[in-house]
Amino acid sequence: MSLLKTIDTAPTFAPRESTPMPDRLIAGSPAFKTWAQDAAKDDTVKTGVWEATPGETRSIKGETFEFCHILSGVVEITPDAGEPVVYRAGDSFVMKPGFTGVWKTIETVRKIYVTIA
Repeated sequence: MSLLKTIDTAPTFAPRESTPMPDRLIAGSPAFKTWAQDAAKDDTVKTGVWEATPGETRSIKGETFEFCHILSGVVEITPDAGEPVVYRAGDSFVMKPGFTGVWKTIETVRKIYVTIA
């Protein structure tokens, strides 16, 4: 087992496909694809590539810390009681445990993610 992992930003294996939970859907009909690429033995740390089509959902991190690096597309994230922030290809950000807000995918977005639960 290697302790160095390269994240493939254009994976050729089939993704896990999903849609938002009904109680988190705000607008549109976004579809999600996840190419999970690595996980810690106890599944507390996960990495991979995630993609979403346009739509608007509630983002609730709970106890999860998530680092994101946008590869393509445009999203607008509005923290509860906060101002909207737009992220585009090349931007990186962190959603800390306890984060709640609205994730609006404006143009189909693809990102690298690292989550720690």
